[in-house]
Amino acid sequence: MLKKSELDEFRQRLLDLRARLRGDMQQLTESALNRGDTGSDSKSPTHIAELGTDNYEQDFALRFVENEQETLEEIDAALKRIEDGTYGLCEMCLESGKPKSKASIGKTRLRAIPFARNCIHCERKREELSL
Repeated sequence: MLKKSELDEFRQRLLDLRARLRGDMQQLTESALNRGDTGSDSKSPTHIAELGTDNYEQDFALRFVENEQETLEEIDAALKRIEDGTYGLCEMCLESGKPKSKASIGKTRLRAIPFARNCIHCERKREELSL
């Protein structure tokens, strides 16, 4: 189990990450939606090749924002787990019946991915099953 000071550290890391992602997402969304605004009366590209590039860059940015939204949802879920007292416990281990004392997610993993739901062993197993 994590100490209160460690939980406070992870909570702050999650809050900082959430704030940064929200700012990045807002910037990317604005950039993608304003792409092609050259300041002239026409928003049409001057060459047909530019149209493809503009569309690709806009689609890429919007897909990236969509992925970041999923990460934000994971961060919010991790913050809720801190409040519920289940943060740092592997969901898959608990579902398989392991006691809380044997269902810990390693601190190294939590430092790398503070919103991790599963220990590294269970995450590998989950990824193998989804292939």
